[in-house]
Formats: sequence, C-alpha cells, structure tokens
Amino acid sequence: MSLRYPHAEPPAAGECNEVAPGVFWLRMPLPFQLDHINLWLLRDGDGWVIIDTGFANDAVRATWRQVIAGLDGPVRRLIVTHFHPDHLGLATWLQEETGAALAMTCGEFLTAHAAWNEVGGHGARFLVEQFRQHGLDEAGLAKFEQRGPVYRQAVPALPEHYHRLRAGDVVAIGGRNWRALIGHGHSPEHLALYCAELGVLVSGDMLLPAISTNTSVFAVTPDANVLLWYLDSLDDLAREIADNNTLVLPSHGLPFYGMATRVQALHAHHADRLRALEDSCQDAPQSAAGVLDMLFQRALDTHQTMFAMGEAIAHLNYLEQAGRLLRTTDADGVIRFRRPPRHAAMQ
Repeated sequence: MSLRYPHAEPPAAGECNEVAPGVFWLRMPLPFQLDHINLWLLRDGDGWVIIDTGFANDAVRATWRQVIAGLDGPVRRLIVTHFHPDHLGLATWLQEETGAALAMTCGEFLTAHAAWNEVGGHGARFLVEQFRQHGLDEAGLAKFEQRGPVYRQAVPALPEHYHRLRAGDVVAIGGRNWRALIGHGHSPEHLALYCAELGVLVSGDMLLPAISTNTSVFAVTPDANVLLWYLDSLDDLAREIADNNTLVLPSHGLPFYGMATRVQALHAHHADRLRALEDSCQDAPQSAAGVLDMLFQRALDTHQTMFAMGEAIAHLNYLEQAGRLLRTTDADGVIRFRRPPRHAAMQ
C-alpha cells in the first residue's frame, strides 16, 4: 500500500489551509536544503493554539505578523514539539507578540538551554572533539570550529518558563482532546499530539512522508543507541494508533494517510542501510567519517555533514550494540568499527 496525500500542494506563504475541522496548515521557509517547515494553527474556542514556530529570521517574522493579524481571536497557547531551531526558534518572539503561554516537554526545554549556553556536553567544542574521535579530517573540523555558537545564532532568545507536557497527558483544544505521545531518537523527548476524535496526528519530525528523520548521536551521550530508540518509538506510535487512515501532519513534506505503511518503510530503509554499513566494515575497520560517502552518496556542506556524522555514529552504535560490529580505538585516537570474525565465517 502506498501513502495517500489529500493535498497535492502546500499553502502559499501567509495562507492557512484547513486540513481537518479546526486544524489549519501553514508553511514557512527554511534557509537550508530542506527549505520549509509545516506549522499548525488549531482553533480553540474564540482563540487559537500554535504548534511550532518556524526559523528565526525576518521573513518568517513578517509572515507570522500577517497571519496573526488575520486571526479572529487571540493566540493563547504555543506548543513546541522539540528544541531544534526551526521548531523553537521564534518561541520567545511569538510569546512577546501574542502573550501566549508555552507548553513543551522537559527534555526539550532543558536541552534547548544546554545547547544555547553550550554547557553539559553541548556546543561546538564538544562536537569537534566527538567528530575528531570519529575520524573527521582537520579541514572538516576547522569548519565546525569556525562556525561559532550556531544554536544561539538560530534561536535568538529562549523562554525562561513553560508548562511541562508528559507522555499520556491530555491537552484540551477547541473542545477536543489531544494526547501527548513522546518519541526518542531524533531529539531527547519529542512531542507528538494525537486527536482520536479527528483521526489526526501532529507528528512533528518523528514521522515524515518522504525523507528519513535524522537520528544523531550527541557528544554528551556518545554511546547512545538513538537509532534503536527511534525505531522503537515508531513502533510505539503504530501500537498507539492502529488506524492506517489517521491523517498524519508532519513538519516536512505533505500531510498523508498510511502511517503503518510509512513505519514499515522506515524500518526497511534502516535495515538496508545497516546491512550495507556492516558489509563495508568486512575487509577493514571503518570510522564514521570513513563511511559518509557510502551512506549518503552526495556532496555534503558543513550543515549536512553535522547531521551525516551524527547519523553515521548512530548506525555504528546500533550495530555494535547488536553484536554485529566491534569497536576499537586505534593508535591515532580514531574510533573504528569492524565486523567480528564469526560474521565473516558465516558468509
């Protein structure tokens, strides 16, 4: 079964398209190869709830001013799915513009503050050392050293208080109940919202229709099996929402039907990548940097290399913890992975 897309085109900048009763779709630009983010407005009685904020630049602020001016009531609440700049970047600004109260999970709120202040294993110096250990060359490392406080540049200010949402919490919006579903792997405590009455899931970045969600290992948790966490979270979603006719509202791409189909496809995609990565470590040990060309097969700029390195480490950690690869730290200080001899004997 293939995915079904009820809307062939996204809304134009500044337009709000109703995709379910009381649920409206906005699209904002991003200054990356992934050039857009979907945001959501939910009718809440005589007011509104915003889900996610967009990237902090003047074009997005101008579009938000246009959208807010056209609303027929106040924005009372702002819900953020996770701490990444395209989702949280304008939270403080939107609160100042509208007076809305912020809700998000504890893991995302605290990680945002750690990343912004570059403490607790977050920040450029920790990332550079992590990538050095995983084999990135000096030219590549220099680019990350020169970028400065990237998160702080993309998120100009952070909220200092919030309403905490936990797994299973029910959020009443417009007379309907939305249940908080928590996922891991893409970010520490990613929030999705599910309304059974409408048959709608706001999936954030946890479930996307056309691209695979990035799963990166952060320097603060170098041995984390984030790919396993992500795949387990997908299975949790599929168990929670057994209806393949649920309308999924993703942060990137088009809204779609076919959640179970997409979950199966993502499992198959990662299984294929894991097999290819395991095979690449058959003849000689490989570092994360050494497998980038095999995994991604395209030129990567610095921004993309950051995600690619994190993703490569995630896949290698998965294979090591599944007993399919062995980790060594060589004389040059680089972490490499190789296939155990028993695998070679079984071929």
